[in-house]
Amino acid sequence: MAEVLVVEDDAAVREGLQLALRRQGHVVRTAESGELGIEVLVHHRPDIVVLDLMLPGMDGFETCRRMRASGPVPIIMLTARSDDFDVVAGLEAGADDYVAKPVEPRVLDARIRAVLRRSAAERPSGPAAPEERHGDLVIDRAALEVTKHGTPVSLTPTELKLLLELSRTPGRVYSRQQILSAVWDHDYLGDSRLVDACVQRLRAKIEDVPAKPEYVQTVRGFGYRFGRS
Repeated sequence: MAEVLVVEDDAAVREGLQLALRRQGHVVRTAESGELGIEVLVHHRPDIVVLDLMLPGMDGFETCRRMRASGPVPIIMLTARSDDFDVVAGLEAGADDYVAKPVEPRVLDARIRAVLRRSAAERPSGPAAPEERHGDLVIDRAALEVTKHGTPVSLTPTELKLLLELSRTPGRVYSRQQILSAVWDHDYLGDSRLVDACVQRLRAKIEDVPAKPEYVQTVRGFGYRFGRS
């Protein structure tokens, strides 16, 4: 069971999602605008946010950016269309996942549970592994912390899991489908937009020059690898 914040301006859709998610065992709070959603987030700190992109006033993209700036709360965006522009823009704004409307309650529940599993990544059992140093980037798998030039790097759960997965075997090339399976925890049928958008966000945080990455490198035609040792 999780506490879910649903931000949706359409009353019928909002109430339908609230009822369906409650039936799945979740505690649900709702907000009809981005501004109200941010206020709820600040005061109640839900486990996850389900955010509609097409909101009046402050749209879902800006709402997502502001929510993301407030902390690492997981965000699933709802989009009325599956257009590349909407999906990619939402992911680049900081969303962890997306679902196109209309969405089956069981599908949304599965996505929520998958994102929350990433947020609750298990720490290794047994003796803590030493910190991994890759140039100026330090990865502490036991504490689930990352620093760059000695400064903590704030990563979302999805960004952290992506980094942990790629850096586990430096030099190994991962296809986008392998990354989807390992990081997003279920089959997205080849939807590489999730991977590419998350890689862009991760590079912006850990690379000195994101356009010329040293750590998360593109292997054209195949996927990505962690390249710095």
